[in-house]
Amino acid sequence: MPRLSEVIAALDALWPPASAEDWDAVGTVCGDPDQEVSRVLFAVDPVQEIVDEAVKLDADLLVTHHPLYLRGTTTVAASTFKGRVVHTLIKNDIALHVAHTNADRADPGVSDALAGALDLRVVRPLVPDPADADGRRGLGRVCELDHPLTVREFAARAAERLPATAQGIRVAGDPEAIVRTVAVSGGSGDSLFADVRAAGVDAFLTADLRHHPASEARAHSPLALLDAAHWATEWPWCELAAAQLDEISDRHGWDLRVHVSKTVTDPWNSHSPSPGAPN
Repeated sequence: MPRLSEVIAALDALWPPASAEDWDAVGTVCGDPDQEVSRVLFAVDPVQEIVDEAVKLDADLLVTHHPLYLRGTTTVAASTFKGRVVHTLIKNDIALHVAHTNADRADPGVSDALAGALDLRVVRPLVPDPADADGRRGLGRVCELDHPLTVREFAARAAERLPATAQGIRVAGDPEAIVRTVAVSGGSGDSLFADVRAAGVDAFLTADLRHHPASEARAHSPLALLDAAHWATEWPWCELAAAQLDEISDRHGWDLRVHVSKTVTDPWNSHSPSPGAPN
């Protein structure tokens, strides 16, 4: 069995920590570099439900997309919910490793996994990484559909292919407009509207679209907006990342058992449509 330090080195090669945003908090949160690793669990959120799942699975390593402590802390007391996460991990010898914006920028990365879940062909990054001479890394992806769909049909495809959430898919735009090209960005994407407009695509699928940026984007152009749940747009990366680690394990003869959590950690758990609202 490999040591934790060996597995982390392999993960860092996939998602180099140096490529993360300056404000981000990626890397190993807890874990003994010399401990052996035989079972790994991938998930989006390092919340208690996921940590309890890792304990039941007898995992040695939990890899999440979202950081546990993004803005730092002065305590890991078990009386706080994040402190309880840390206590549970350490008591059960489970390491926690985070790949966030470094996984967003990777090739393949979070948006590649999102595009794959929607059967889209990736053309290029939406915001290329200037450090990548091959032009493959960066934030978001510009994609083409396998055949044209209406906005309504593409939204239905997204609702069917992405993990089910209470929100589903919100749409802004003409439901009968034709979509041939799409920009996608896993997670919060309304900071990318200028790049999306410059890409000249027909639709933009992302998450966490706020009122004013969405309203302004609609005023700029007939761009269709599809707003999915944040968790749902990033969960496909867990399957991609698990497959990447499986391949590494096979290559090195590690015989790791790699799992993907299917626990829904989207914070919204129900939806009541307004009577008479458009559908």
